[in-house]
Amino acid sequence: MKLWGGRFEGGPSEVFDRFGRSLHFDKELIDVDLRGSIAHAKGLHKIGILSADEMARLTAALEAMRTECRAADFFGNSEEEDVHTVVIRKLKERVGADLADKIHTGRSRNDQVSLDVRLWLRERIDDARRLLVQLLEELLKLAARYPDALIPGYTHTRRAQPVLWPHYILSFFEMFARDHERLLDARRRVNVMPLGSGALAGSGFPIDRQAVAEELGFDSVTRNSMDVSGDRDFLLDFEHAANLIMLHLSRLAEDWILYTGEEYRWMDLGDGVTSGSSMMPQKRNPDSLELIRGKAGRVFGTYMALLVTMKGLPTTYNRDMQEDKEPLFDAVNQLLSSLEMARVVVETAVLKPEVPRRAAEESWAVATDLADALARNGMPFHQAHKVVGRLVLESVRAGKHARDWTAAELCAFDASFKPEMAPLLDPREGLATREIRGGTGPQAVATALKEAFERLQSMRRP
Repeated sequence: MKLWGGRFEGGPSEVFDRFGRSLHFDKELIDVDLRGSIAHAKGLHKIGILSADEMARLTAALEAMRTECRAADFFGNSEEEDVHTVVIRKLKERVGADLADKIHTGRSRNDQVSLDVRLWLRERIDDARRLLVQLLEELLKLAARYPDALIPGYTHTRRAQPVLWPHYILSFFEMFARDHERLLDARRRVNVMPLGSGALAGSGFPIDRQAVAEELGFDSVTRNSMDVSGDRDFLLDFEHAANLIMLHLSRLAEDWILYTGEEYRWMDLGDGVTSGSSMMPQKRNPDSLELIRGKAGRVFGTYMALLVTMKGLPTTYNRDMQEDKEPLFDAVNQLLSSLEMARVVVETAVLKPEVPRRAAEESWAVATDLADALARNGMPFHQAHKVVGRLVLESVRAGKHARDWTAAELCAFDASFKPEMAPLLDPREGLATREIRGGTGPQAVATALKEAFERLQSMRRP
């Protein structure tokens, strides 16, 4: 069955018919397509196209299909063009062809598809927000579990400065909090009702678009029918947000793949999120994190696919845009599964505080604290930087760690050092100098952690 064909003397070739089908993926939209048709039927009744009895029969049949479509055999071995033709066929079987054919009055598959995707994506964004909040909650719990743990912070994968464990975890909280904001912004752009735009020129029937929007829970209606016909910006907005979430998940995964390995030994992950080797009995591999990292690249590809599809299209609808859905569905599936997996990984994570603390103590992560102390004592910072740099070089040559220097030896090395600066050779002492808002000082971090829990509560609100 086709929703077009009167103008044609013959039907499509078997190859073209098979090539153009989208039912194998757009059947994902069946429930939202039915909901949109129910709202459209009510709109048609309001303007007199459907009688009250006709509307009741159509909506009853559509509602029944909403229940039936959950069954695995609903589509059977259908070779129809798309999900819309399946709905029309089944509608004809229930209410007759004449009444079923009325449902498409005043709409095009162009605005119908836009409506379906917006309804579907709006709900998936809500799923992503829920999973993201759950992940954030577990991260904050993990931060609070080790409030005083000291770790080396890294730049260029080299030990740089000592920081508190909660400060490190809160860095990911900030990333994911921005992601939550982006999801909300994407949802606002998605939640605009396109039905009534027709193919490109607007519906020829005075449908109350605002009433239909309210029926379907949209915030507003679209403003220009030509724009609606060719608009996939709202998908790109979501894809951008999804890509950044995956990017941040991948960076977390990369850190923890390293930190749980034998070379770092900072952390352990639970048996439930690790796996073994089919050949090497001793192996305990962080496969859950590696899969998250791998799926990030897959989701990035869906974003690029849609960008490239859209970038050369002329105004309004082109059939190329049918190719938006498979990448979108895949991106959503990978995003949701990765967020769920990340939450479970965080739940199982155990920090071994003595290991990173020892790593901070055995390195020269305190060098900046010493240079800052010289600068506070009046020395220009660049000169202080050179003095401490010479101290580090001498230590490397002598095989000494920072903790190996006494106050007397420090002052003997350079008269600029004062005995009261010696405690800064302990990495924990320097933390107290970084109580600036956003810094790793103990009080600053405690305040930031408290505020993060409060911010998390606000994210739970609809």
